[in-house]
Amino acid sequence: MVSAHHEHEFEAAPGLPEPLPKGEQMLWQGRPDWVALAIEVFHVRKLAIYFALMLVVQAVYLLGEPGASLLRPLLISGLLAVLALAVLACTAWYAARTTLYTLTDRRVLMRVGMVLTLTFNLPLRQIGGASLRSLPHGRGDLALSLKGTDRIASFHLWPHVRFWQLRKPEPSLRCLPDATRVAALVTRTWQQANPEEPLRAVGLPPAATPTRERAPARDAVGAAMGS
Repeated sequence: MVSAHHEHEFEAAPGLPEPLPKGEQMLWQGRPDWVALAIEVFHVRKLAIYFALMLVVQAVYLLGEPGASLLRPLLISGLLAVLALAVLACTAWYAARTTLYTLTDRRVLMRVGMVLTLTFNLPLRQIGGASLRSLPHGRGDLALSLKGTDRIASFHLWPHVRFWQLRKPEPSLRCLPDATRVAALVTRTWQQANPEEPLRAVGLPPAATPTRERAPARDAVGAAMGS
């Protein structure tokens, strides 16, 4: 089953609430690019354009008012806009800093949370599909769909969840640098752990899409850390 652990300073290793079981190997660790997170999740760029337009509207309005002061109101509005954007940018930076994604040969782990830190444990056998959303500069979001009735509430995952998947939330590795390479590694590892099943892959380049060739059988995937 998909599980979650509360921890932070009590981690056995960065991103791992407990030591990996004997025989399990870590293959990759990474975190979101905070600039991409600020743009794509916290919409800093869109808000900057909106604030700029509002400043133009305010300036036009003040120019039409006889005797109205122009500099002081625009300065106050501009400073408030910059402060709001700075708060969002700092939030994006901290969200990226407190996030750590881990891939082993048996599971994907997501350590997330700016206030309450959780580590979600997603065994590869519980993952049924992967979807890559490409972003500028080689970044991207890799969403993972879960099999069966397992669910993780969007509230607990946000912002590490695929947008508009409310009925069945999909955990998502957000704003990954070199997303195509990571997607290829995740899907290849999944196929090695599930040699008899096809992975529902959407948006992955041909090199990242796993084939159905038979792979050597592996030990059963543990459902939770230490199991």
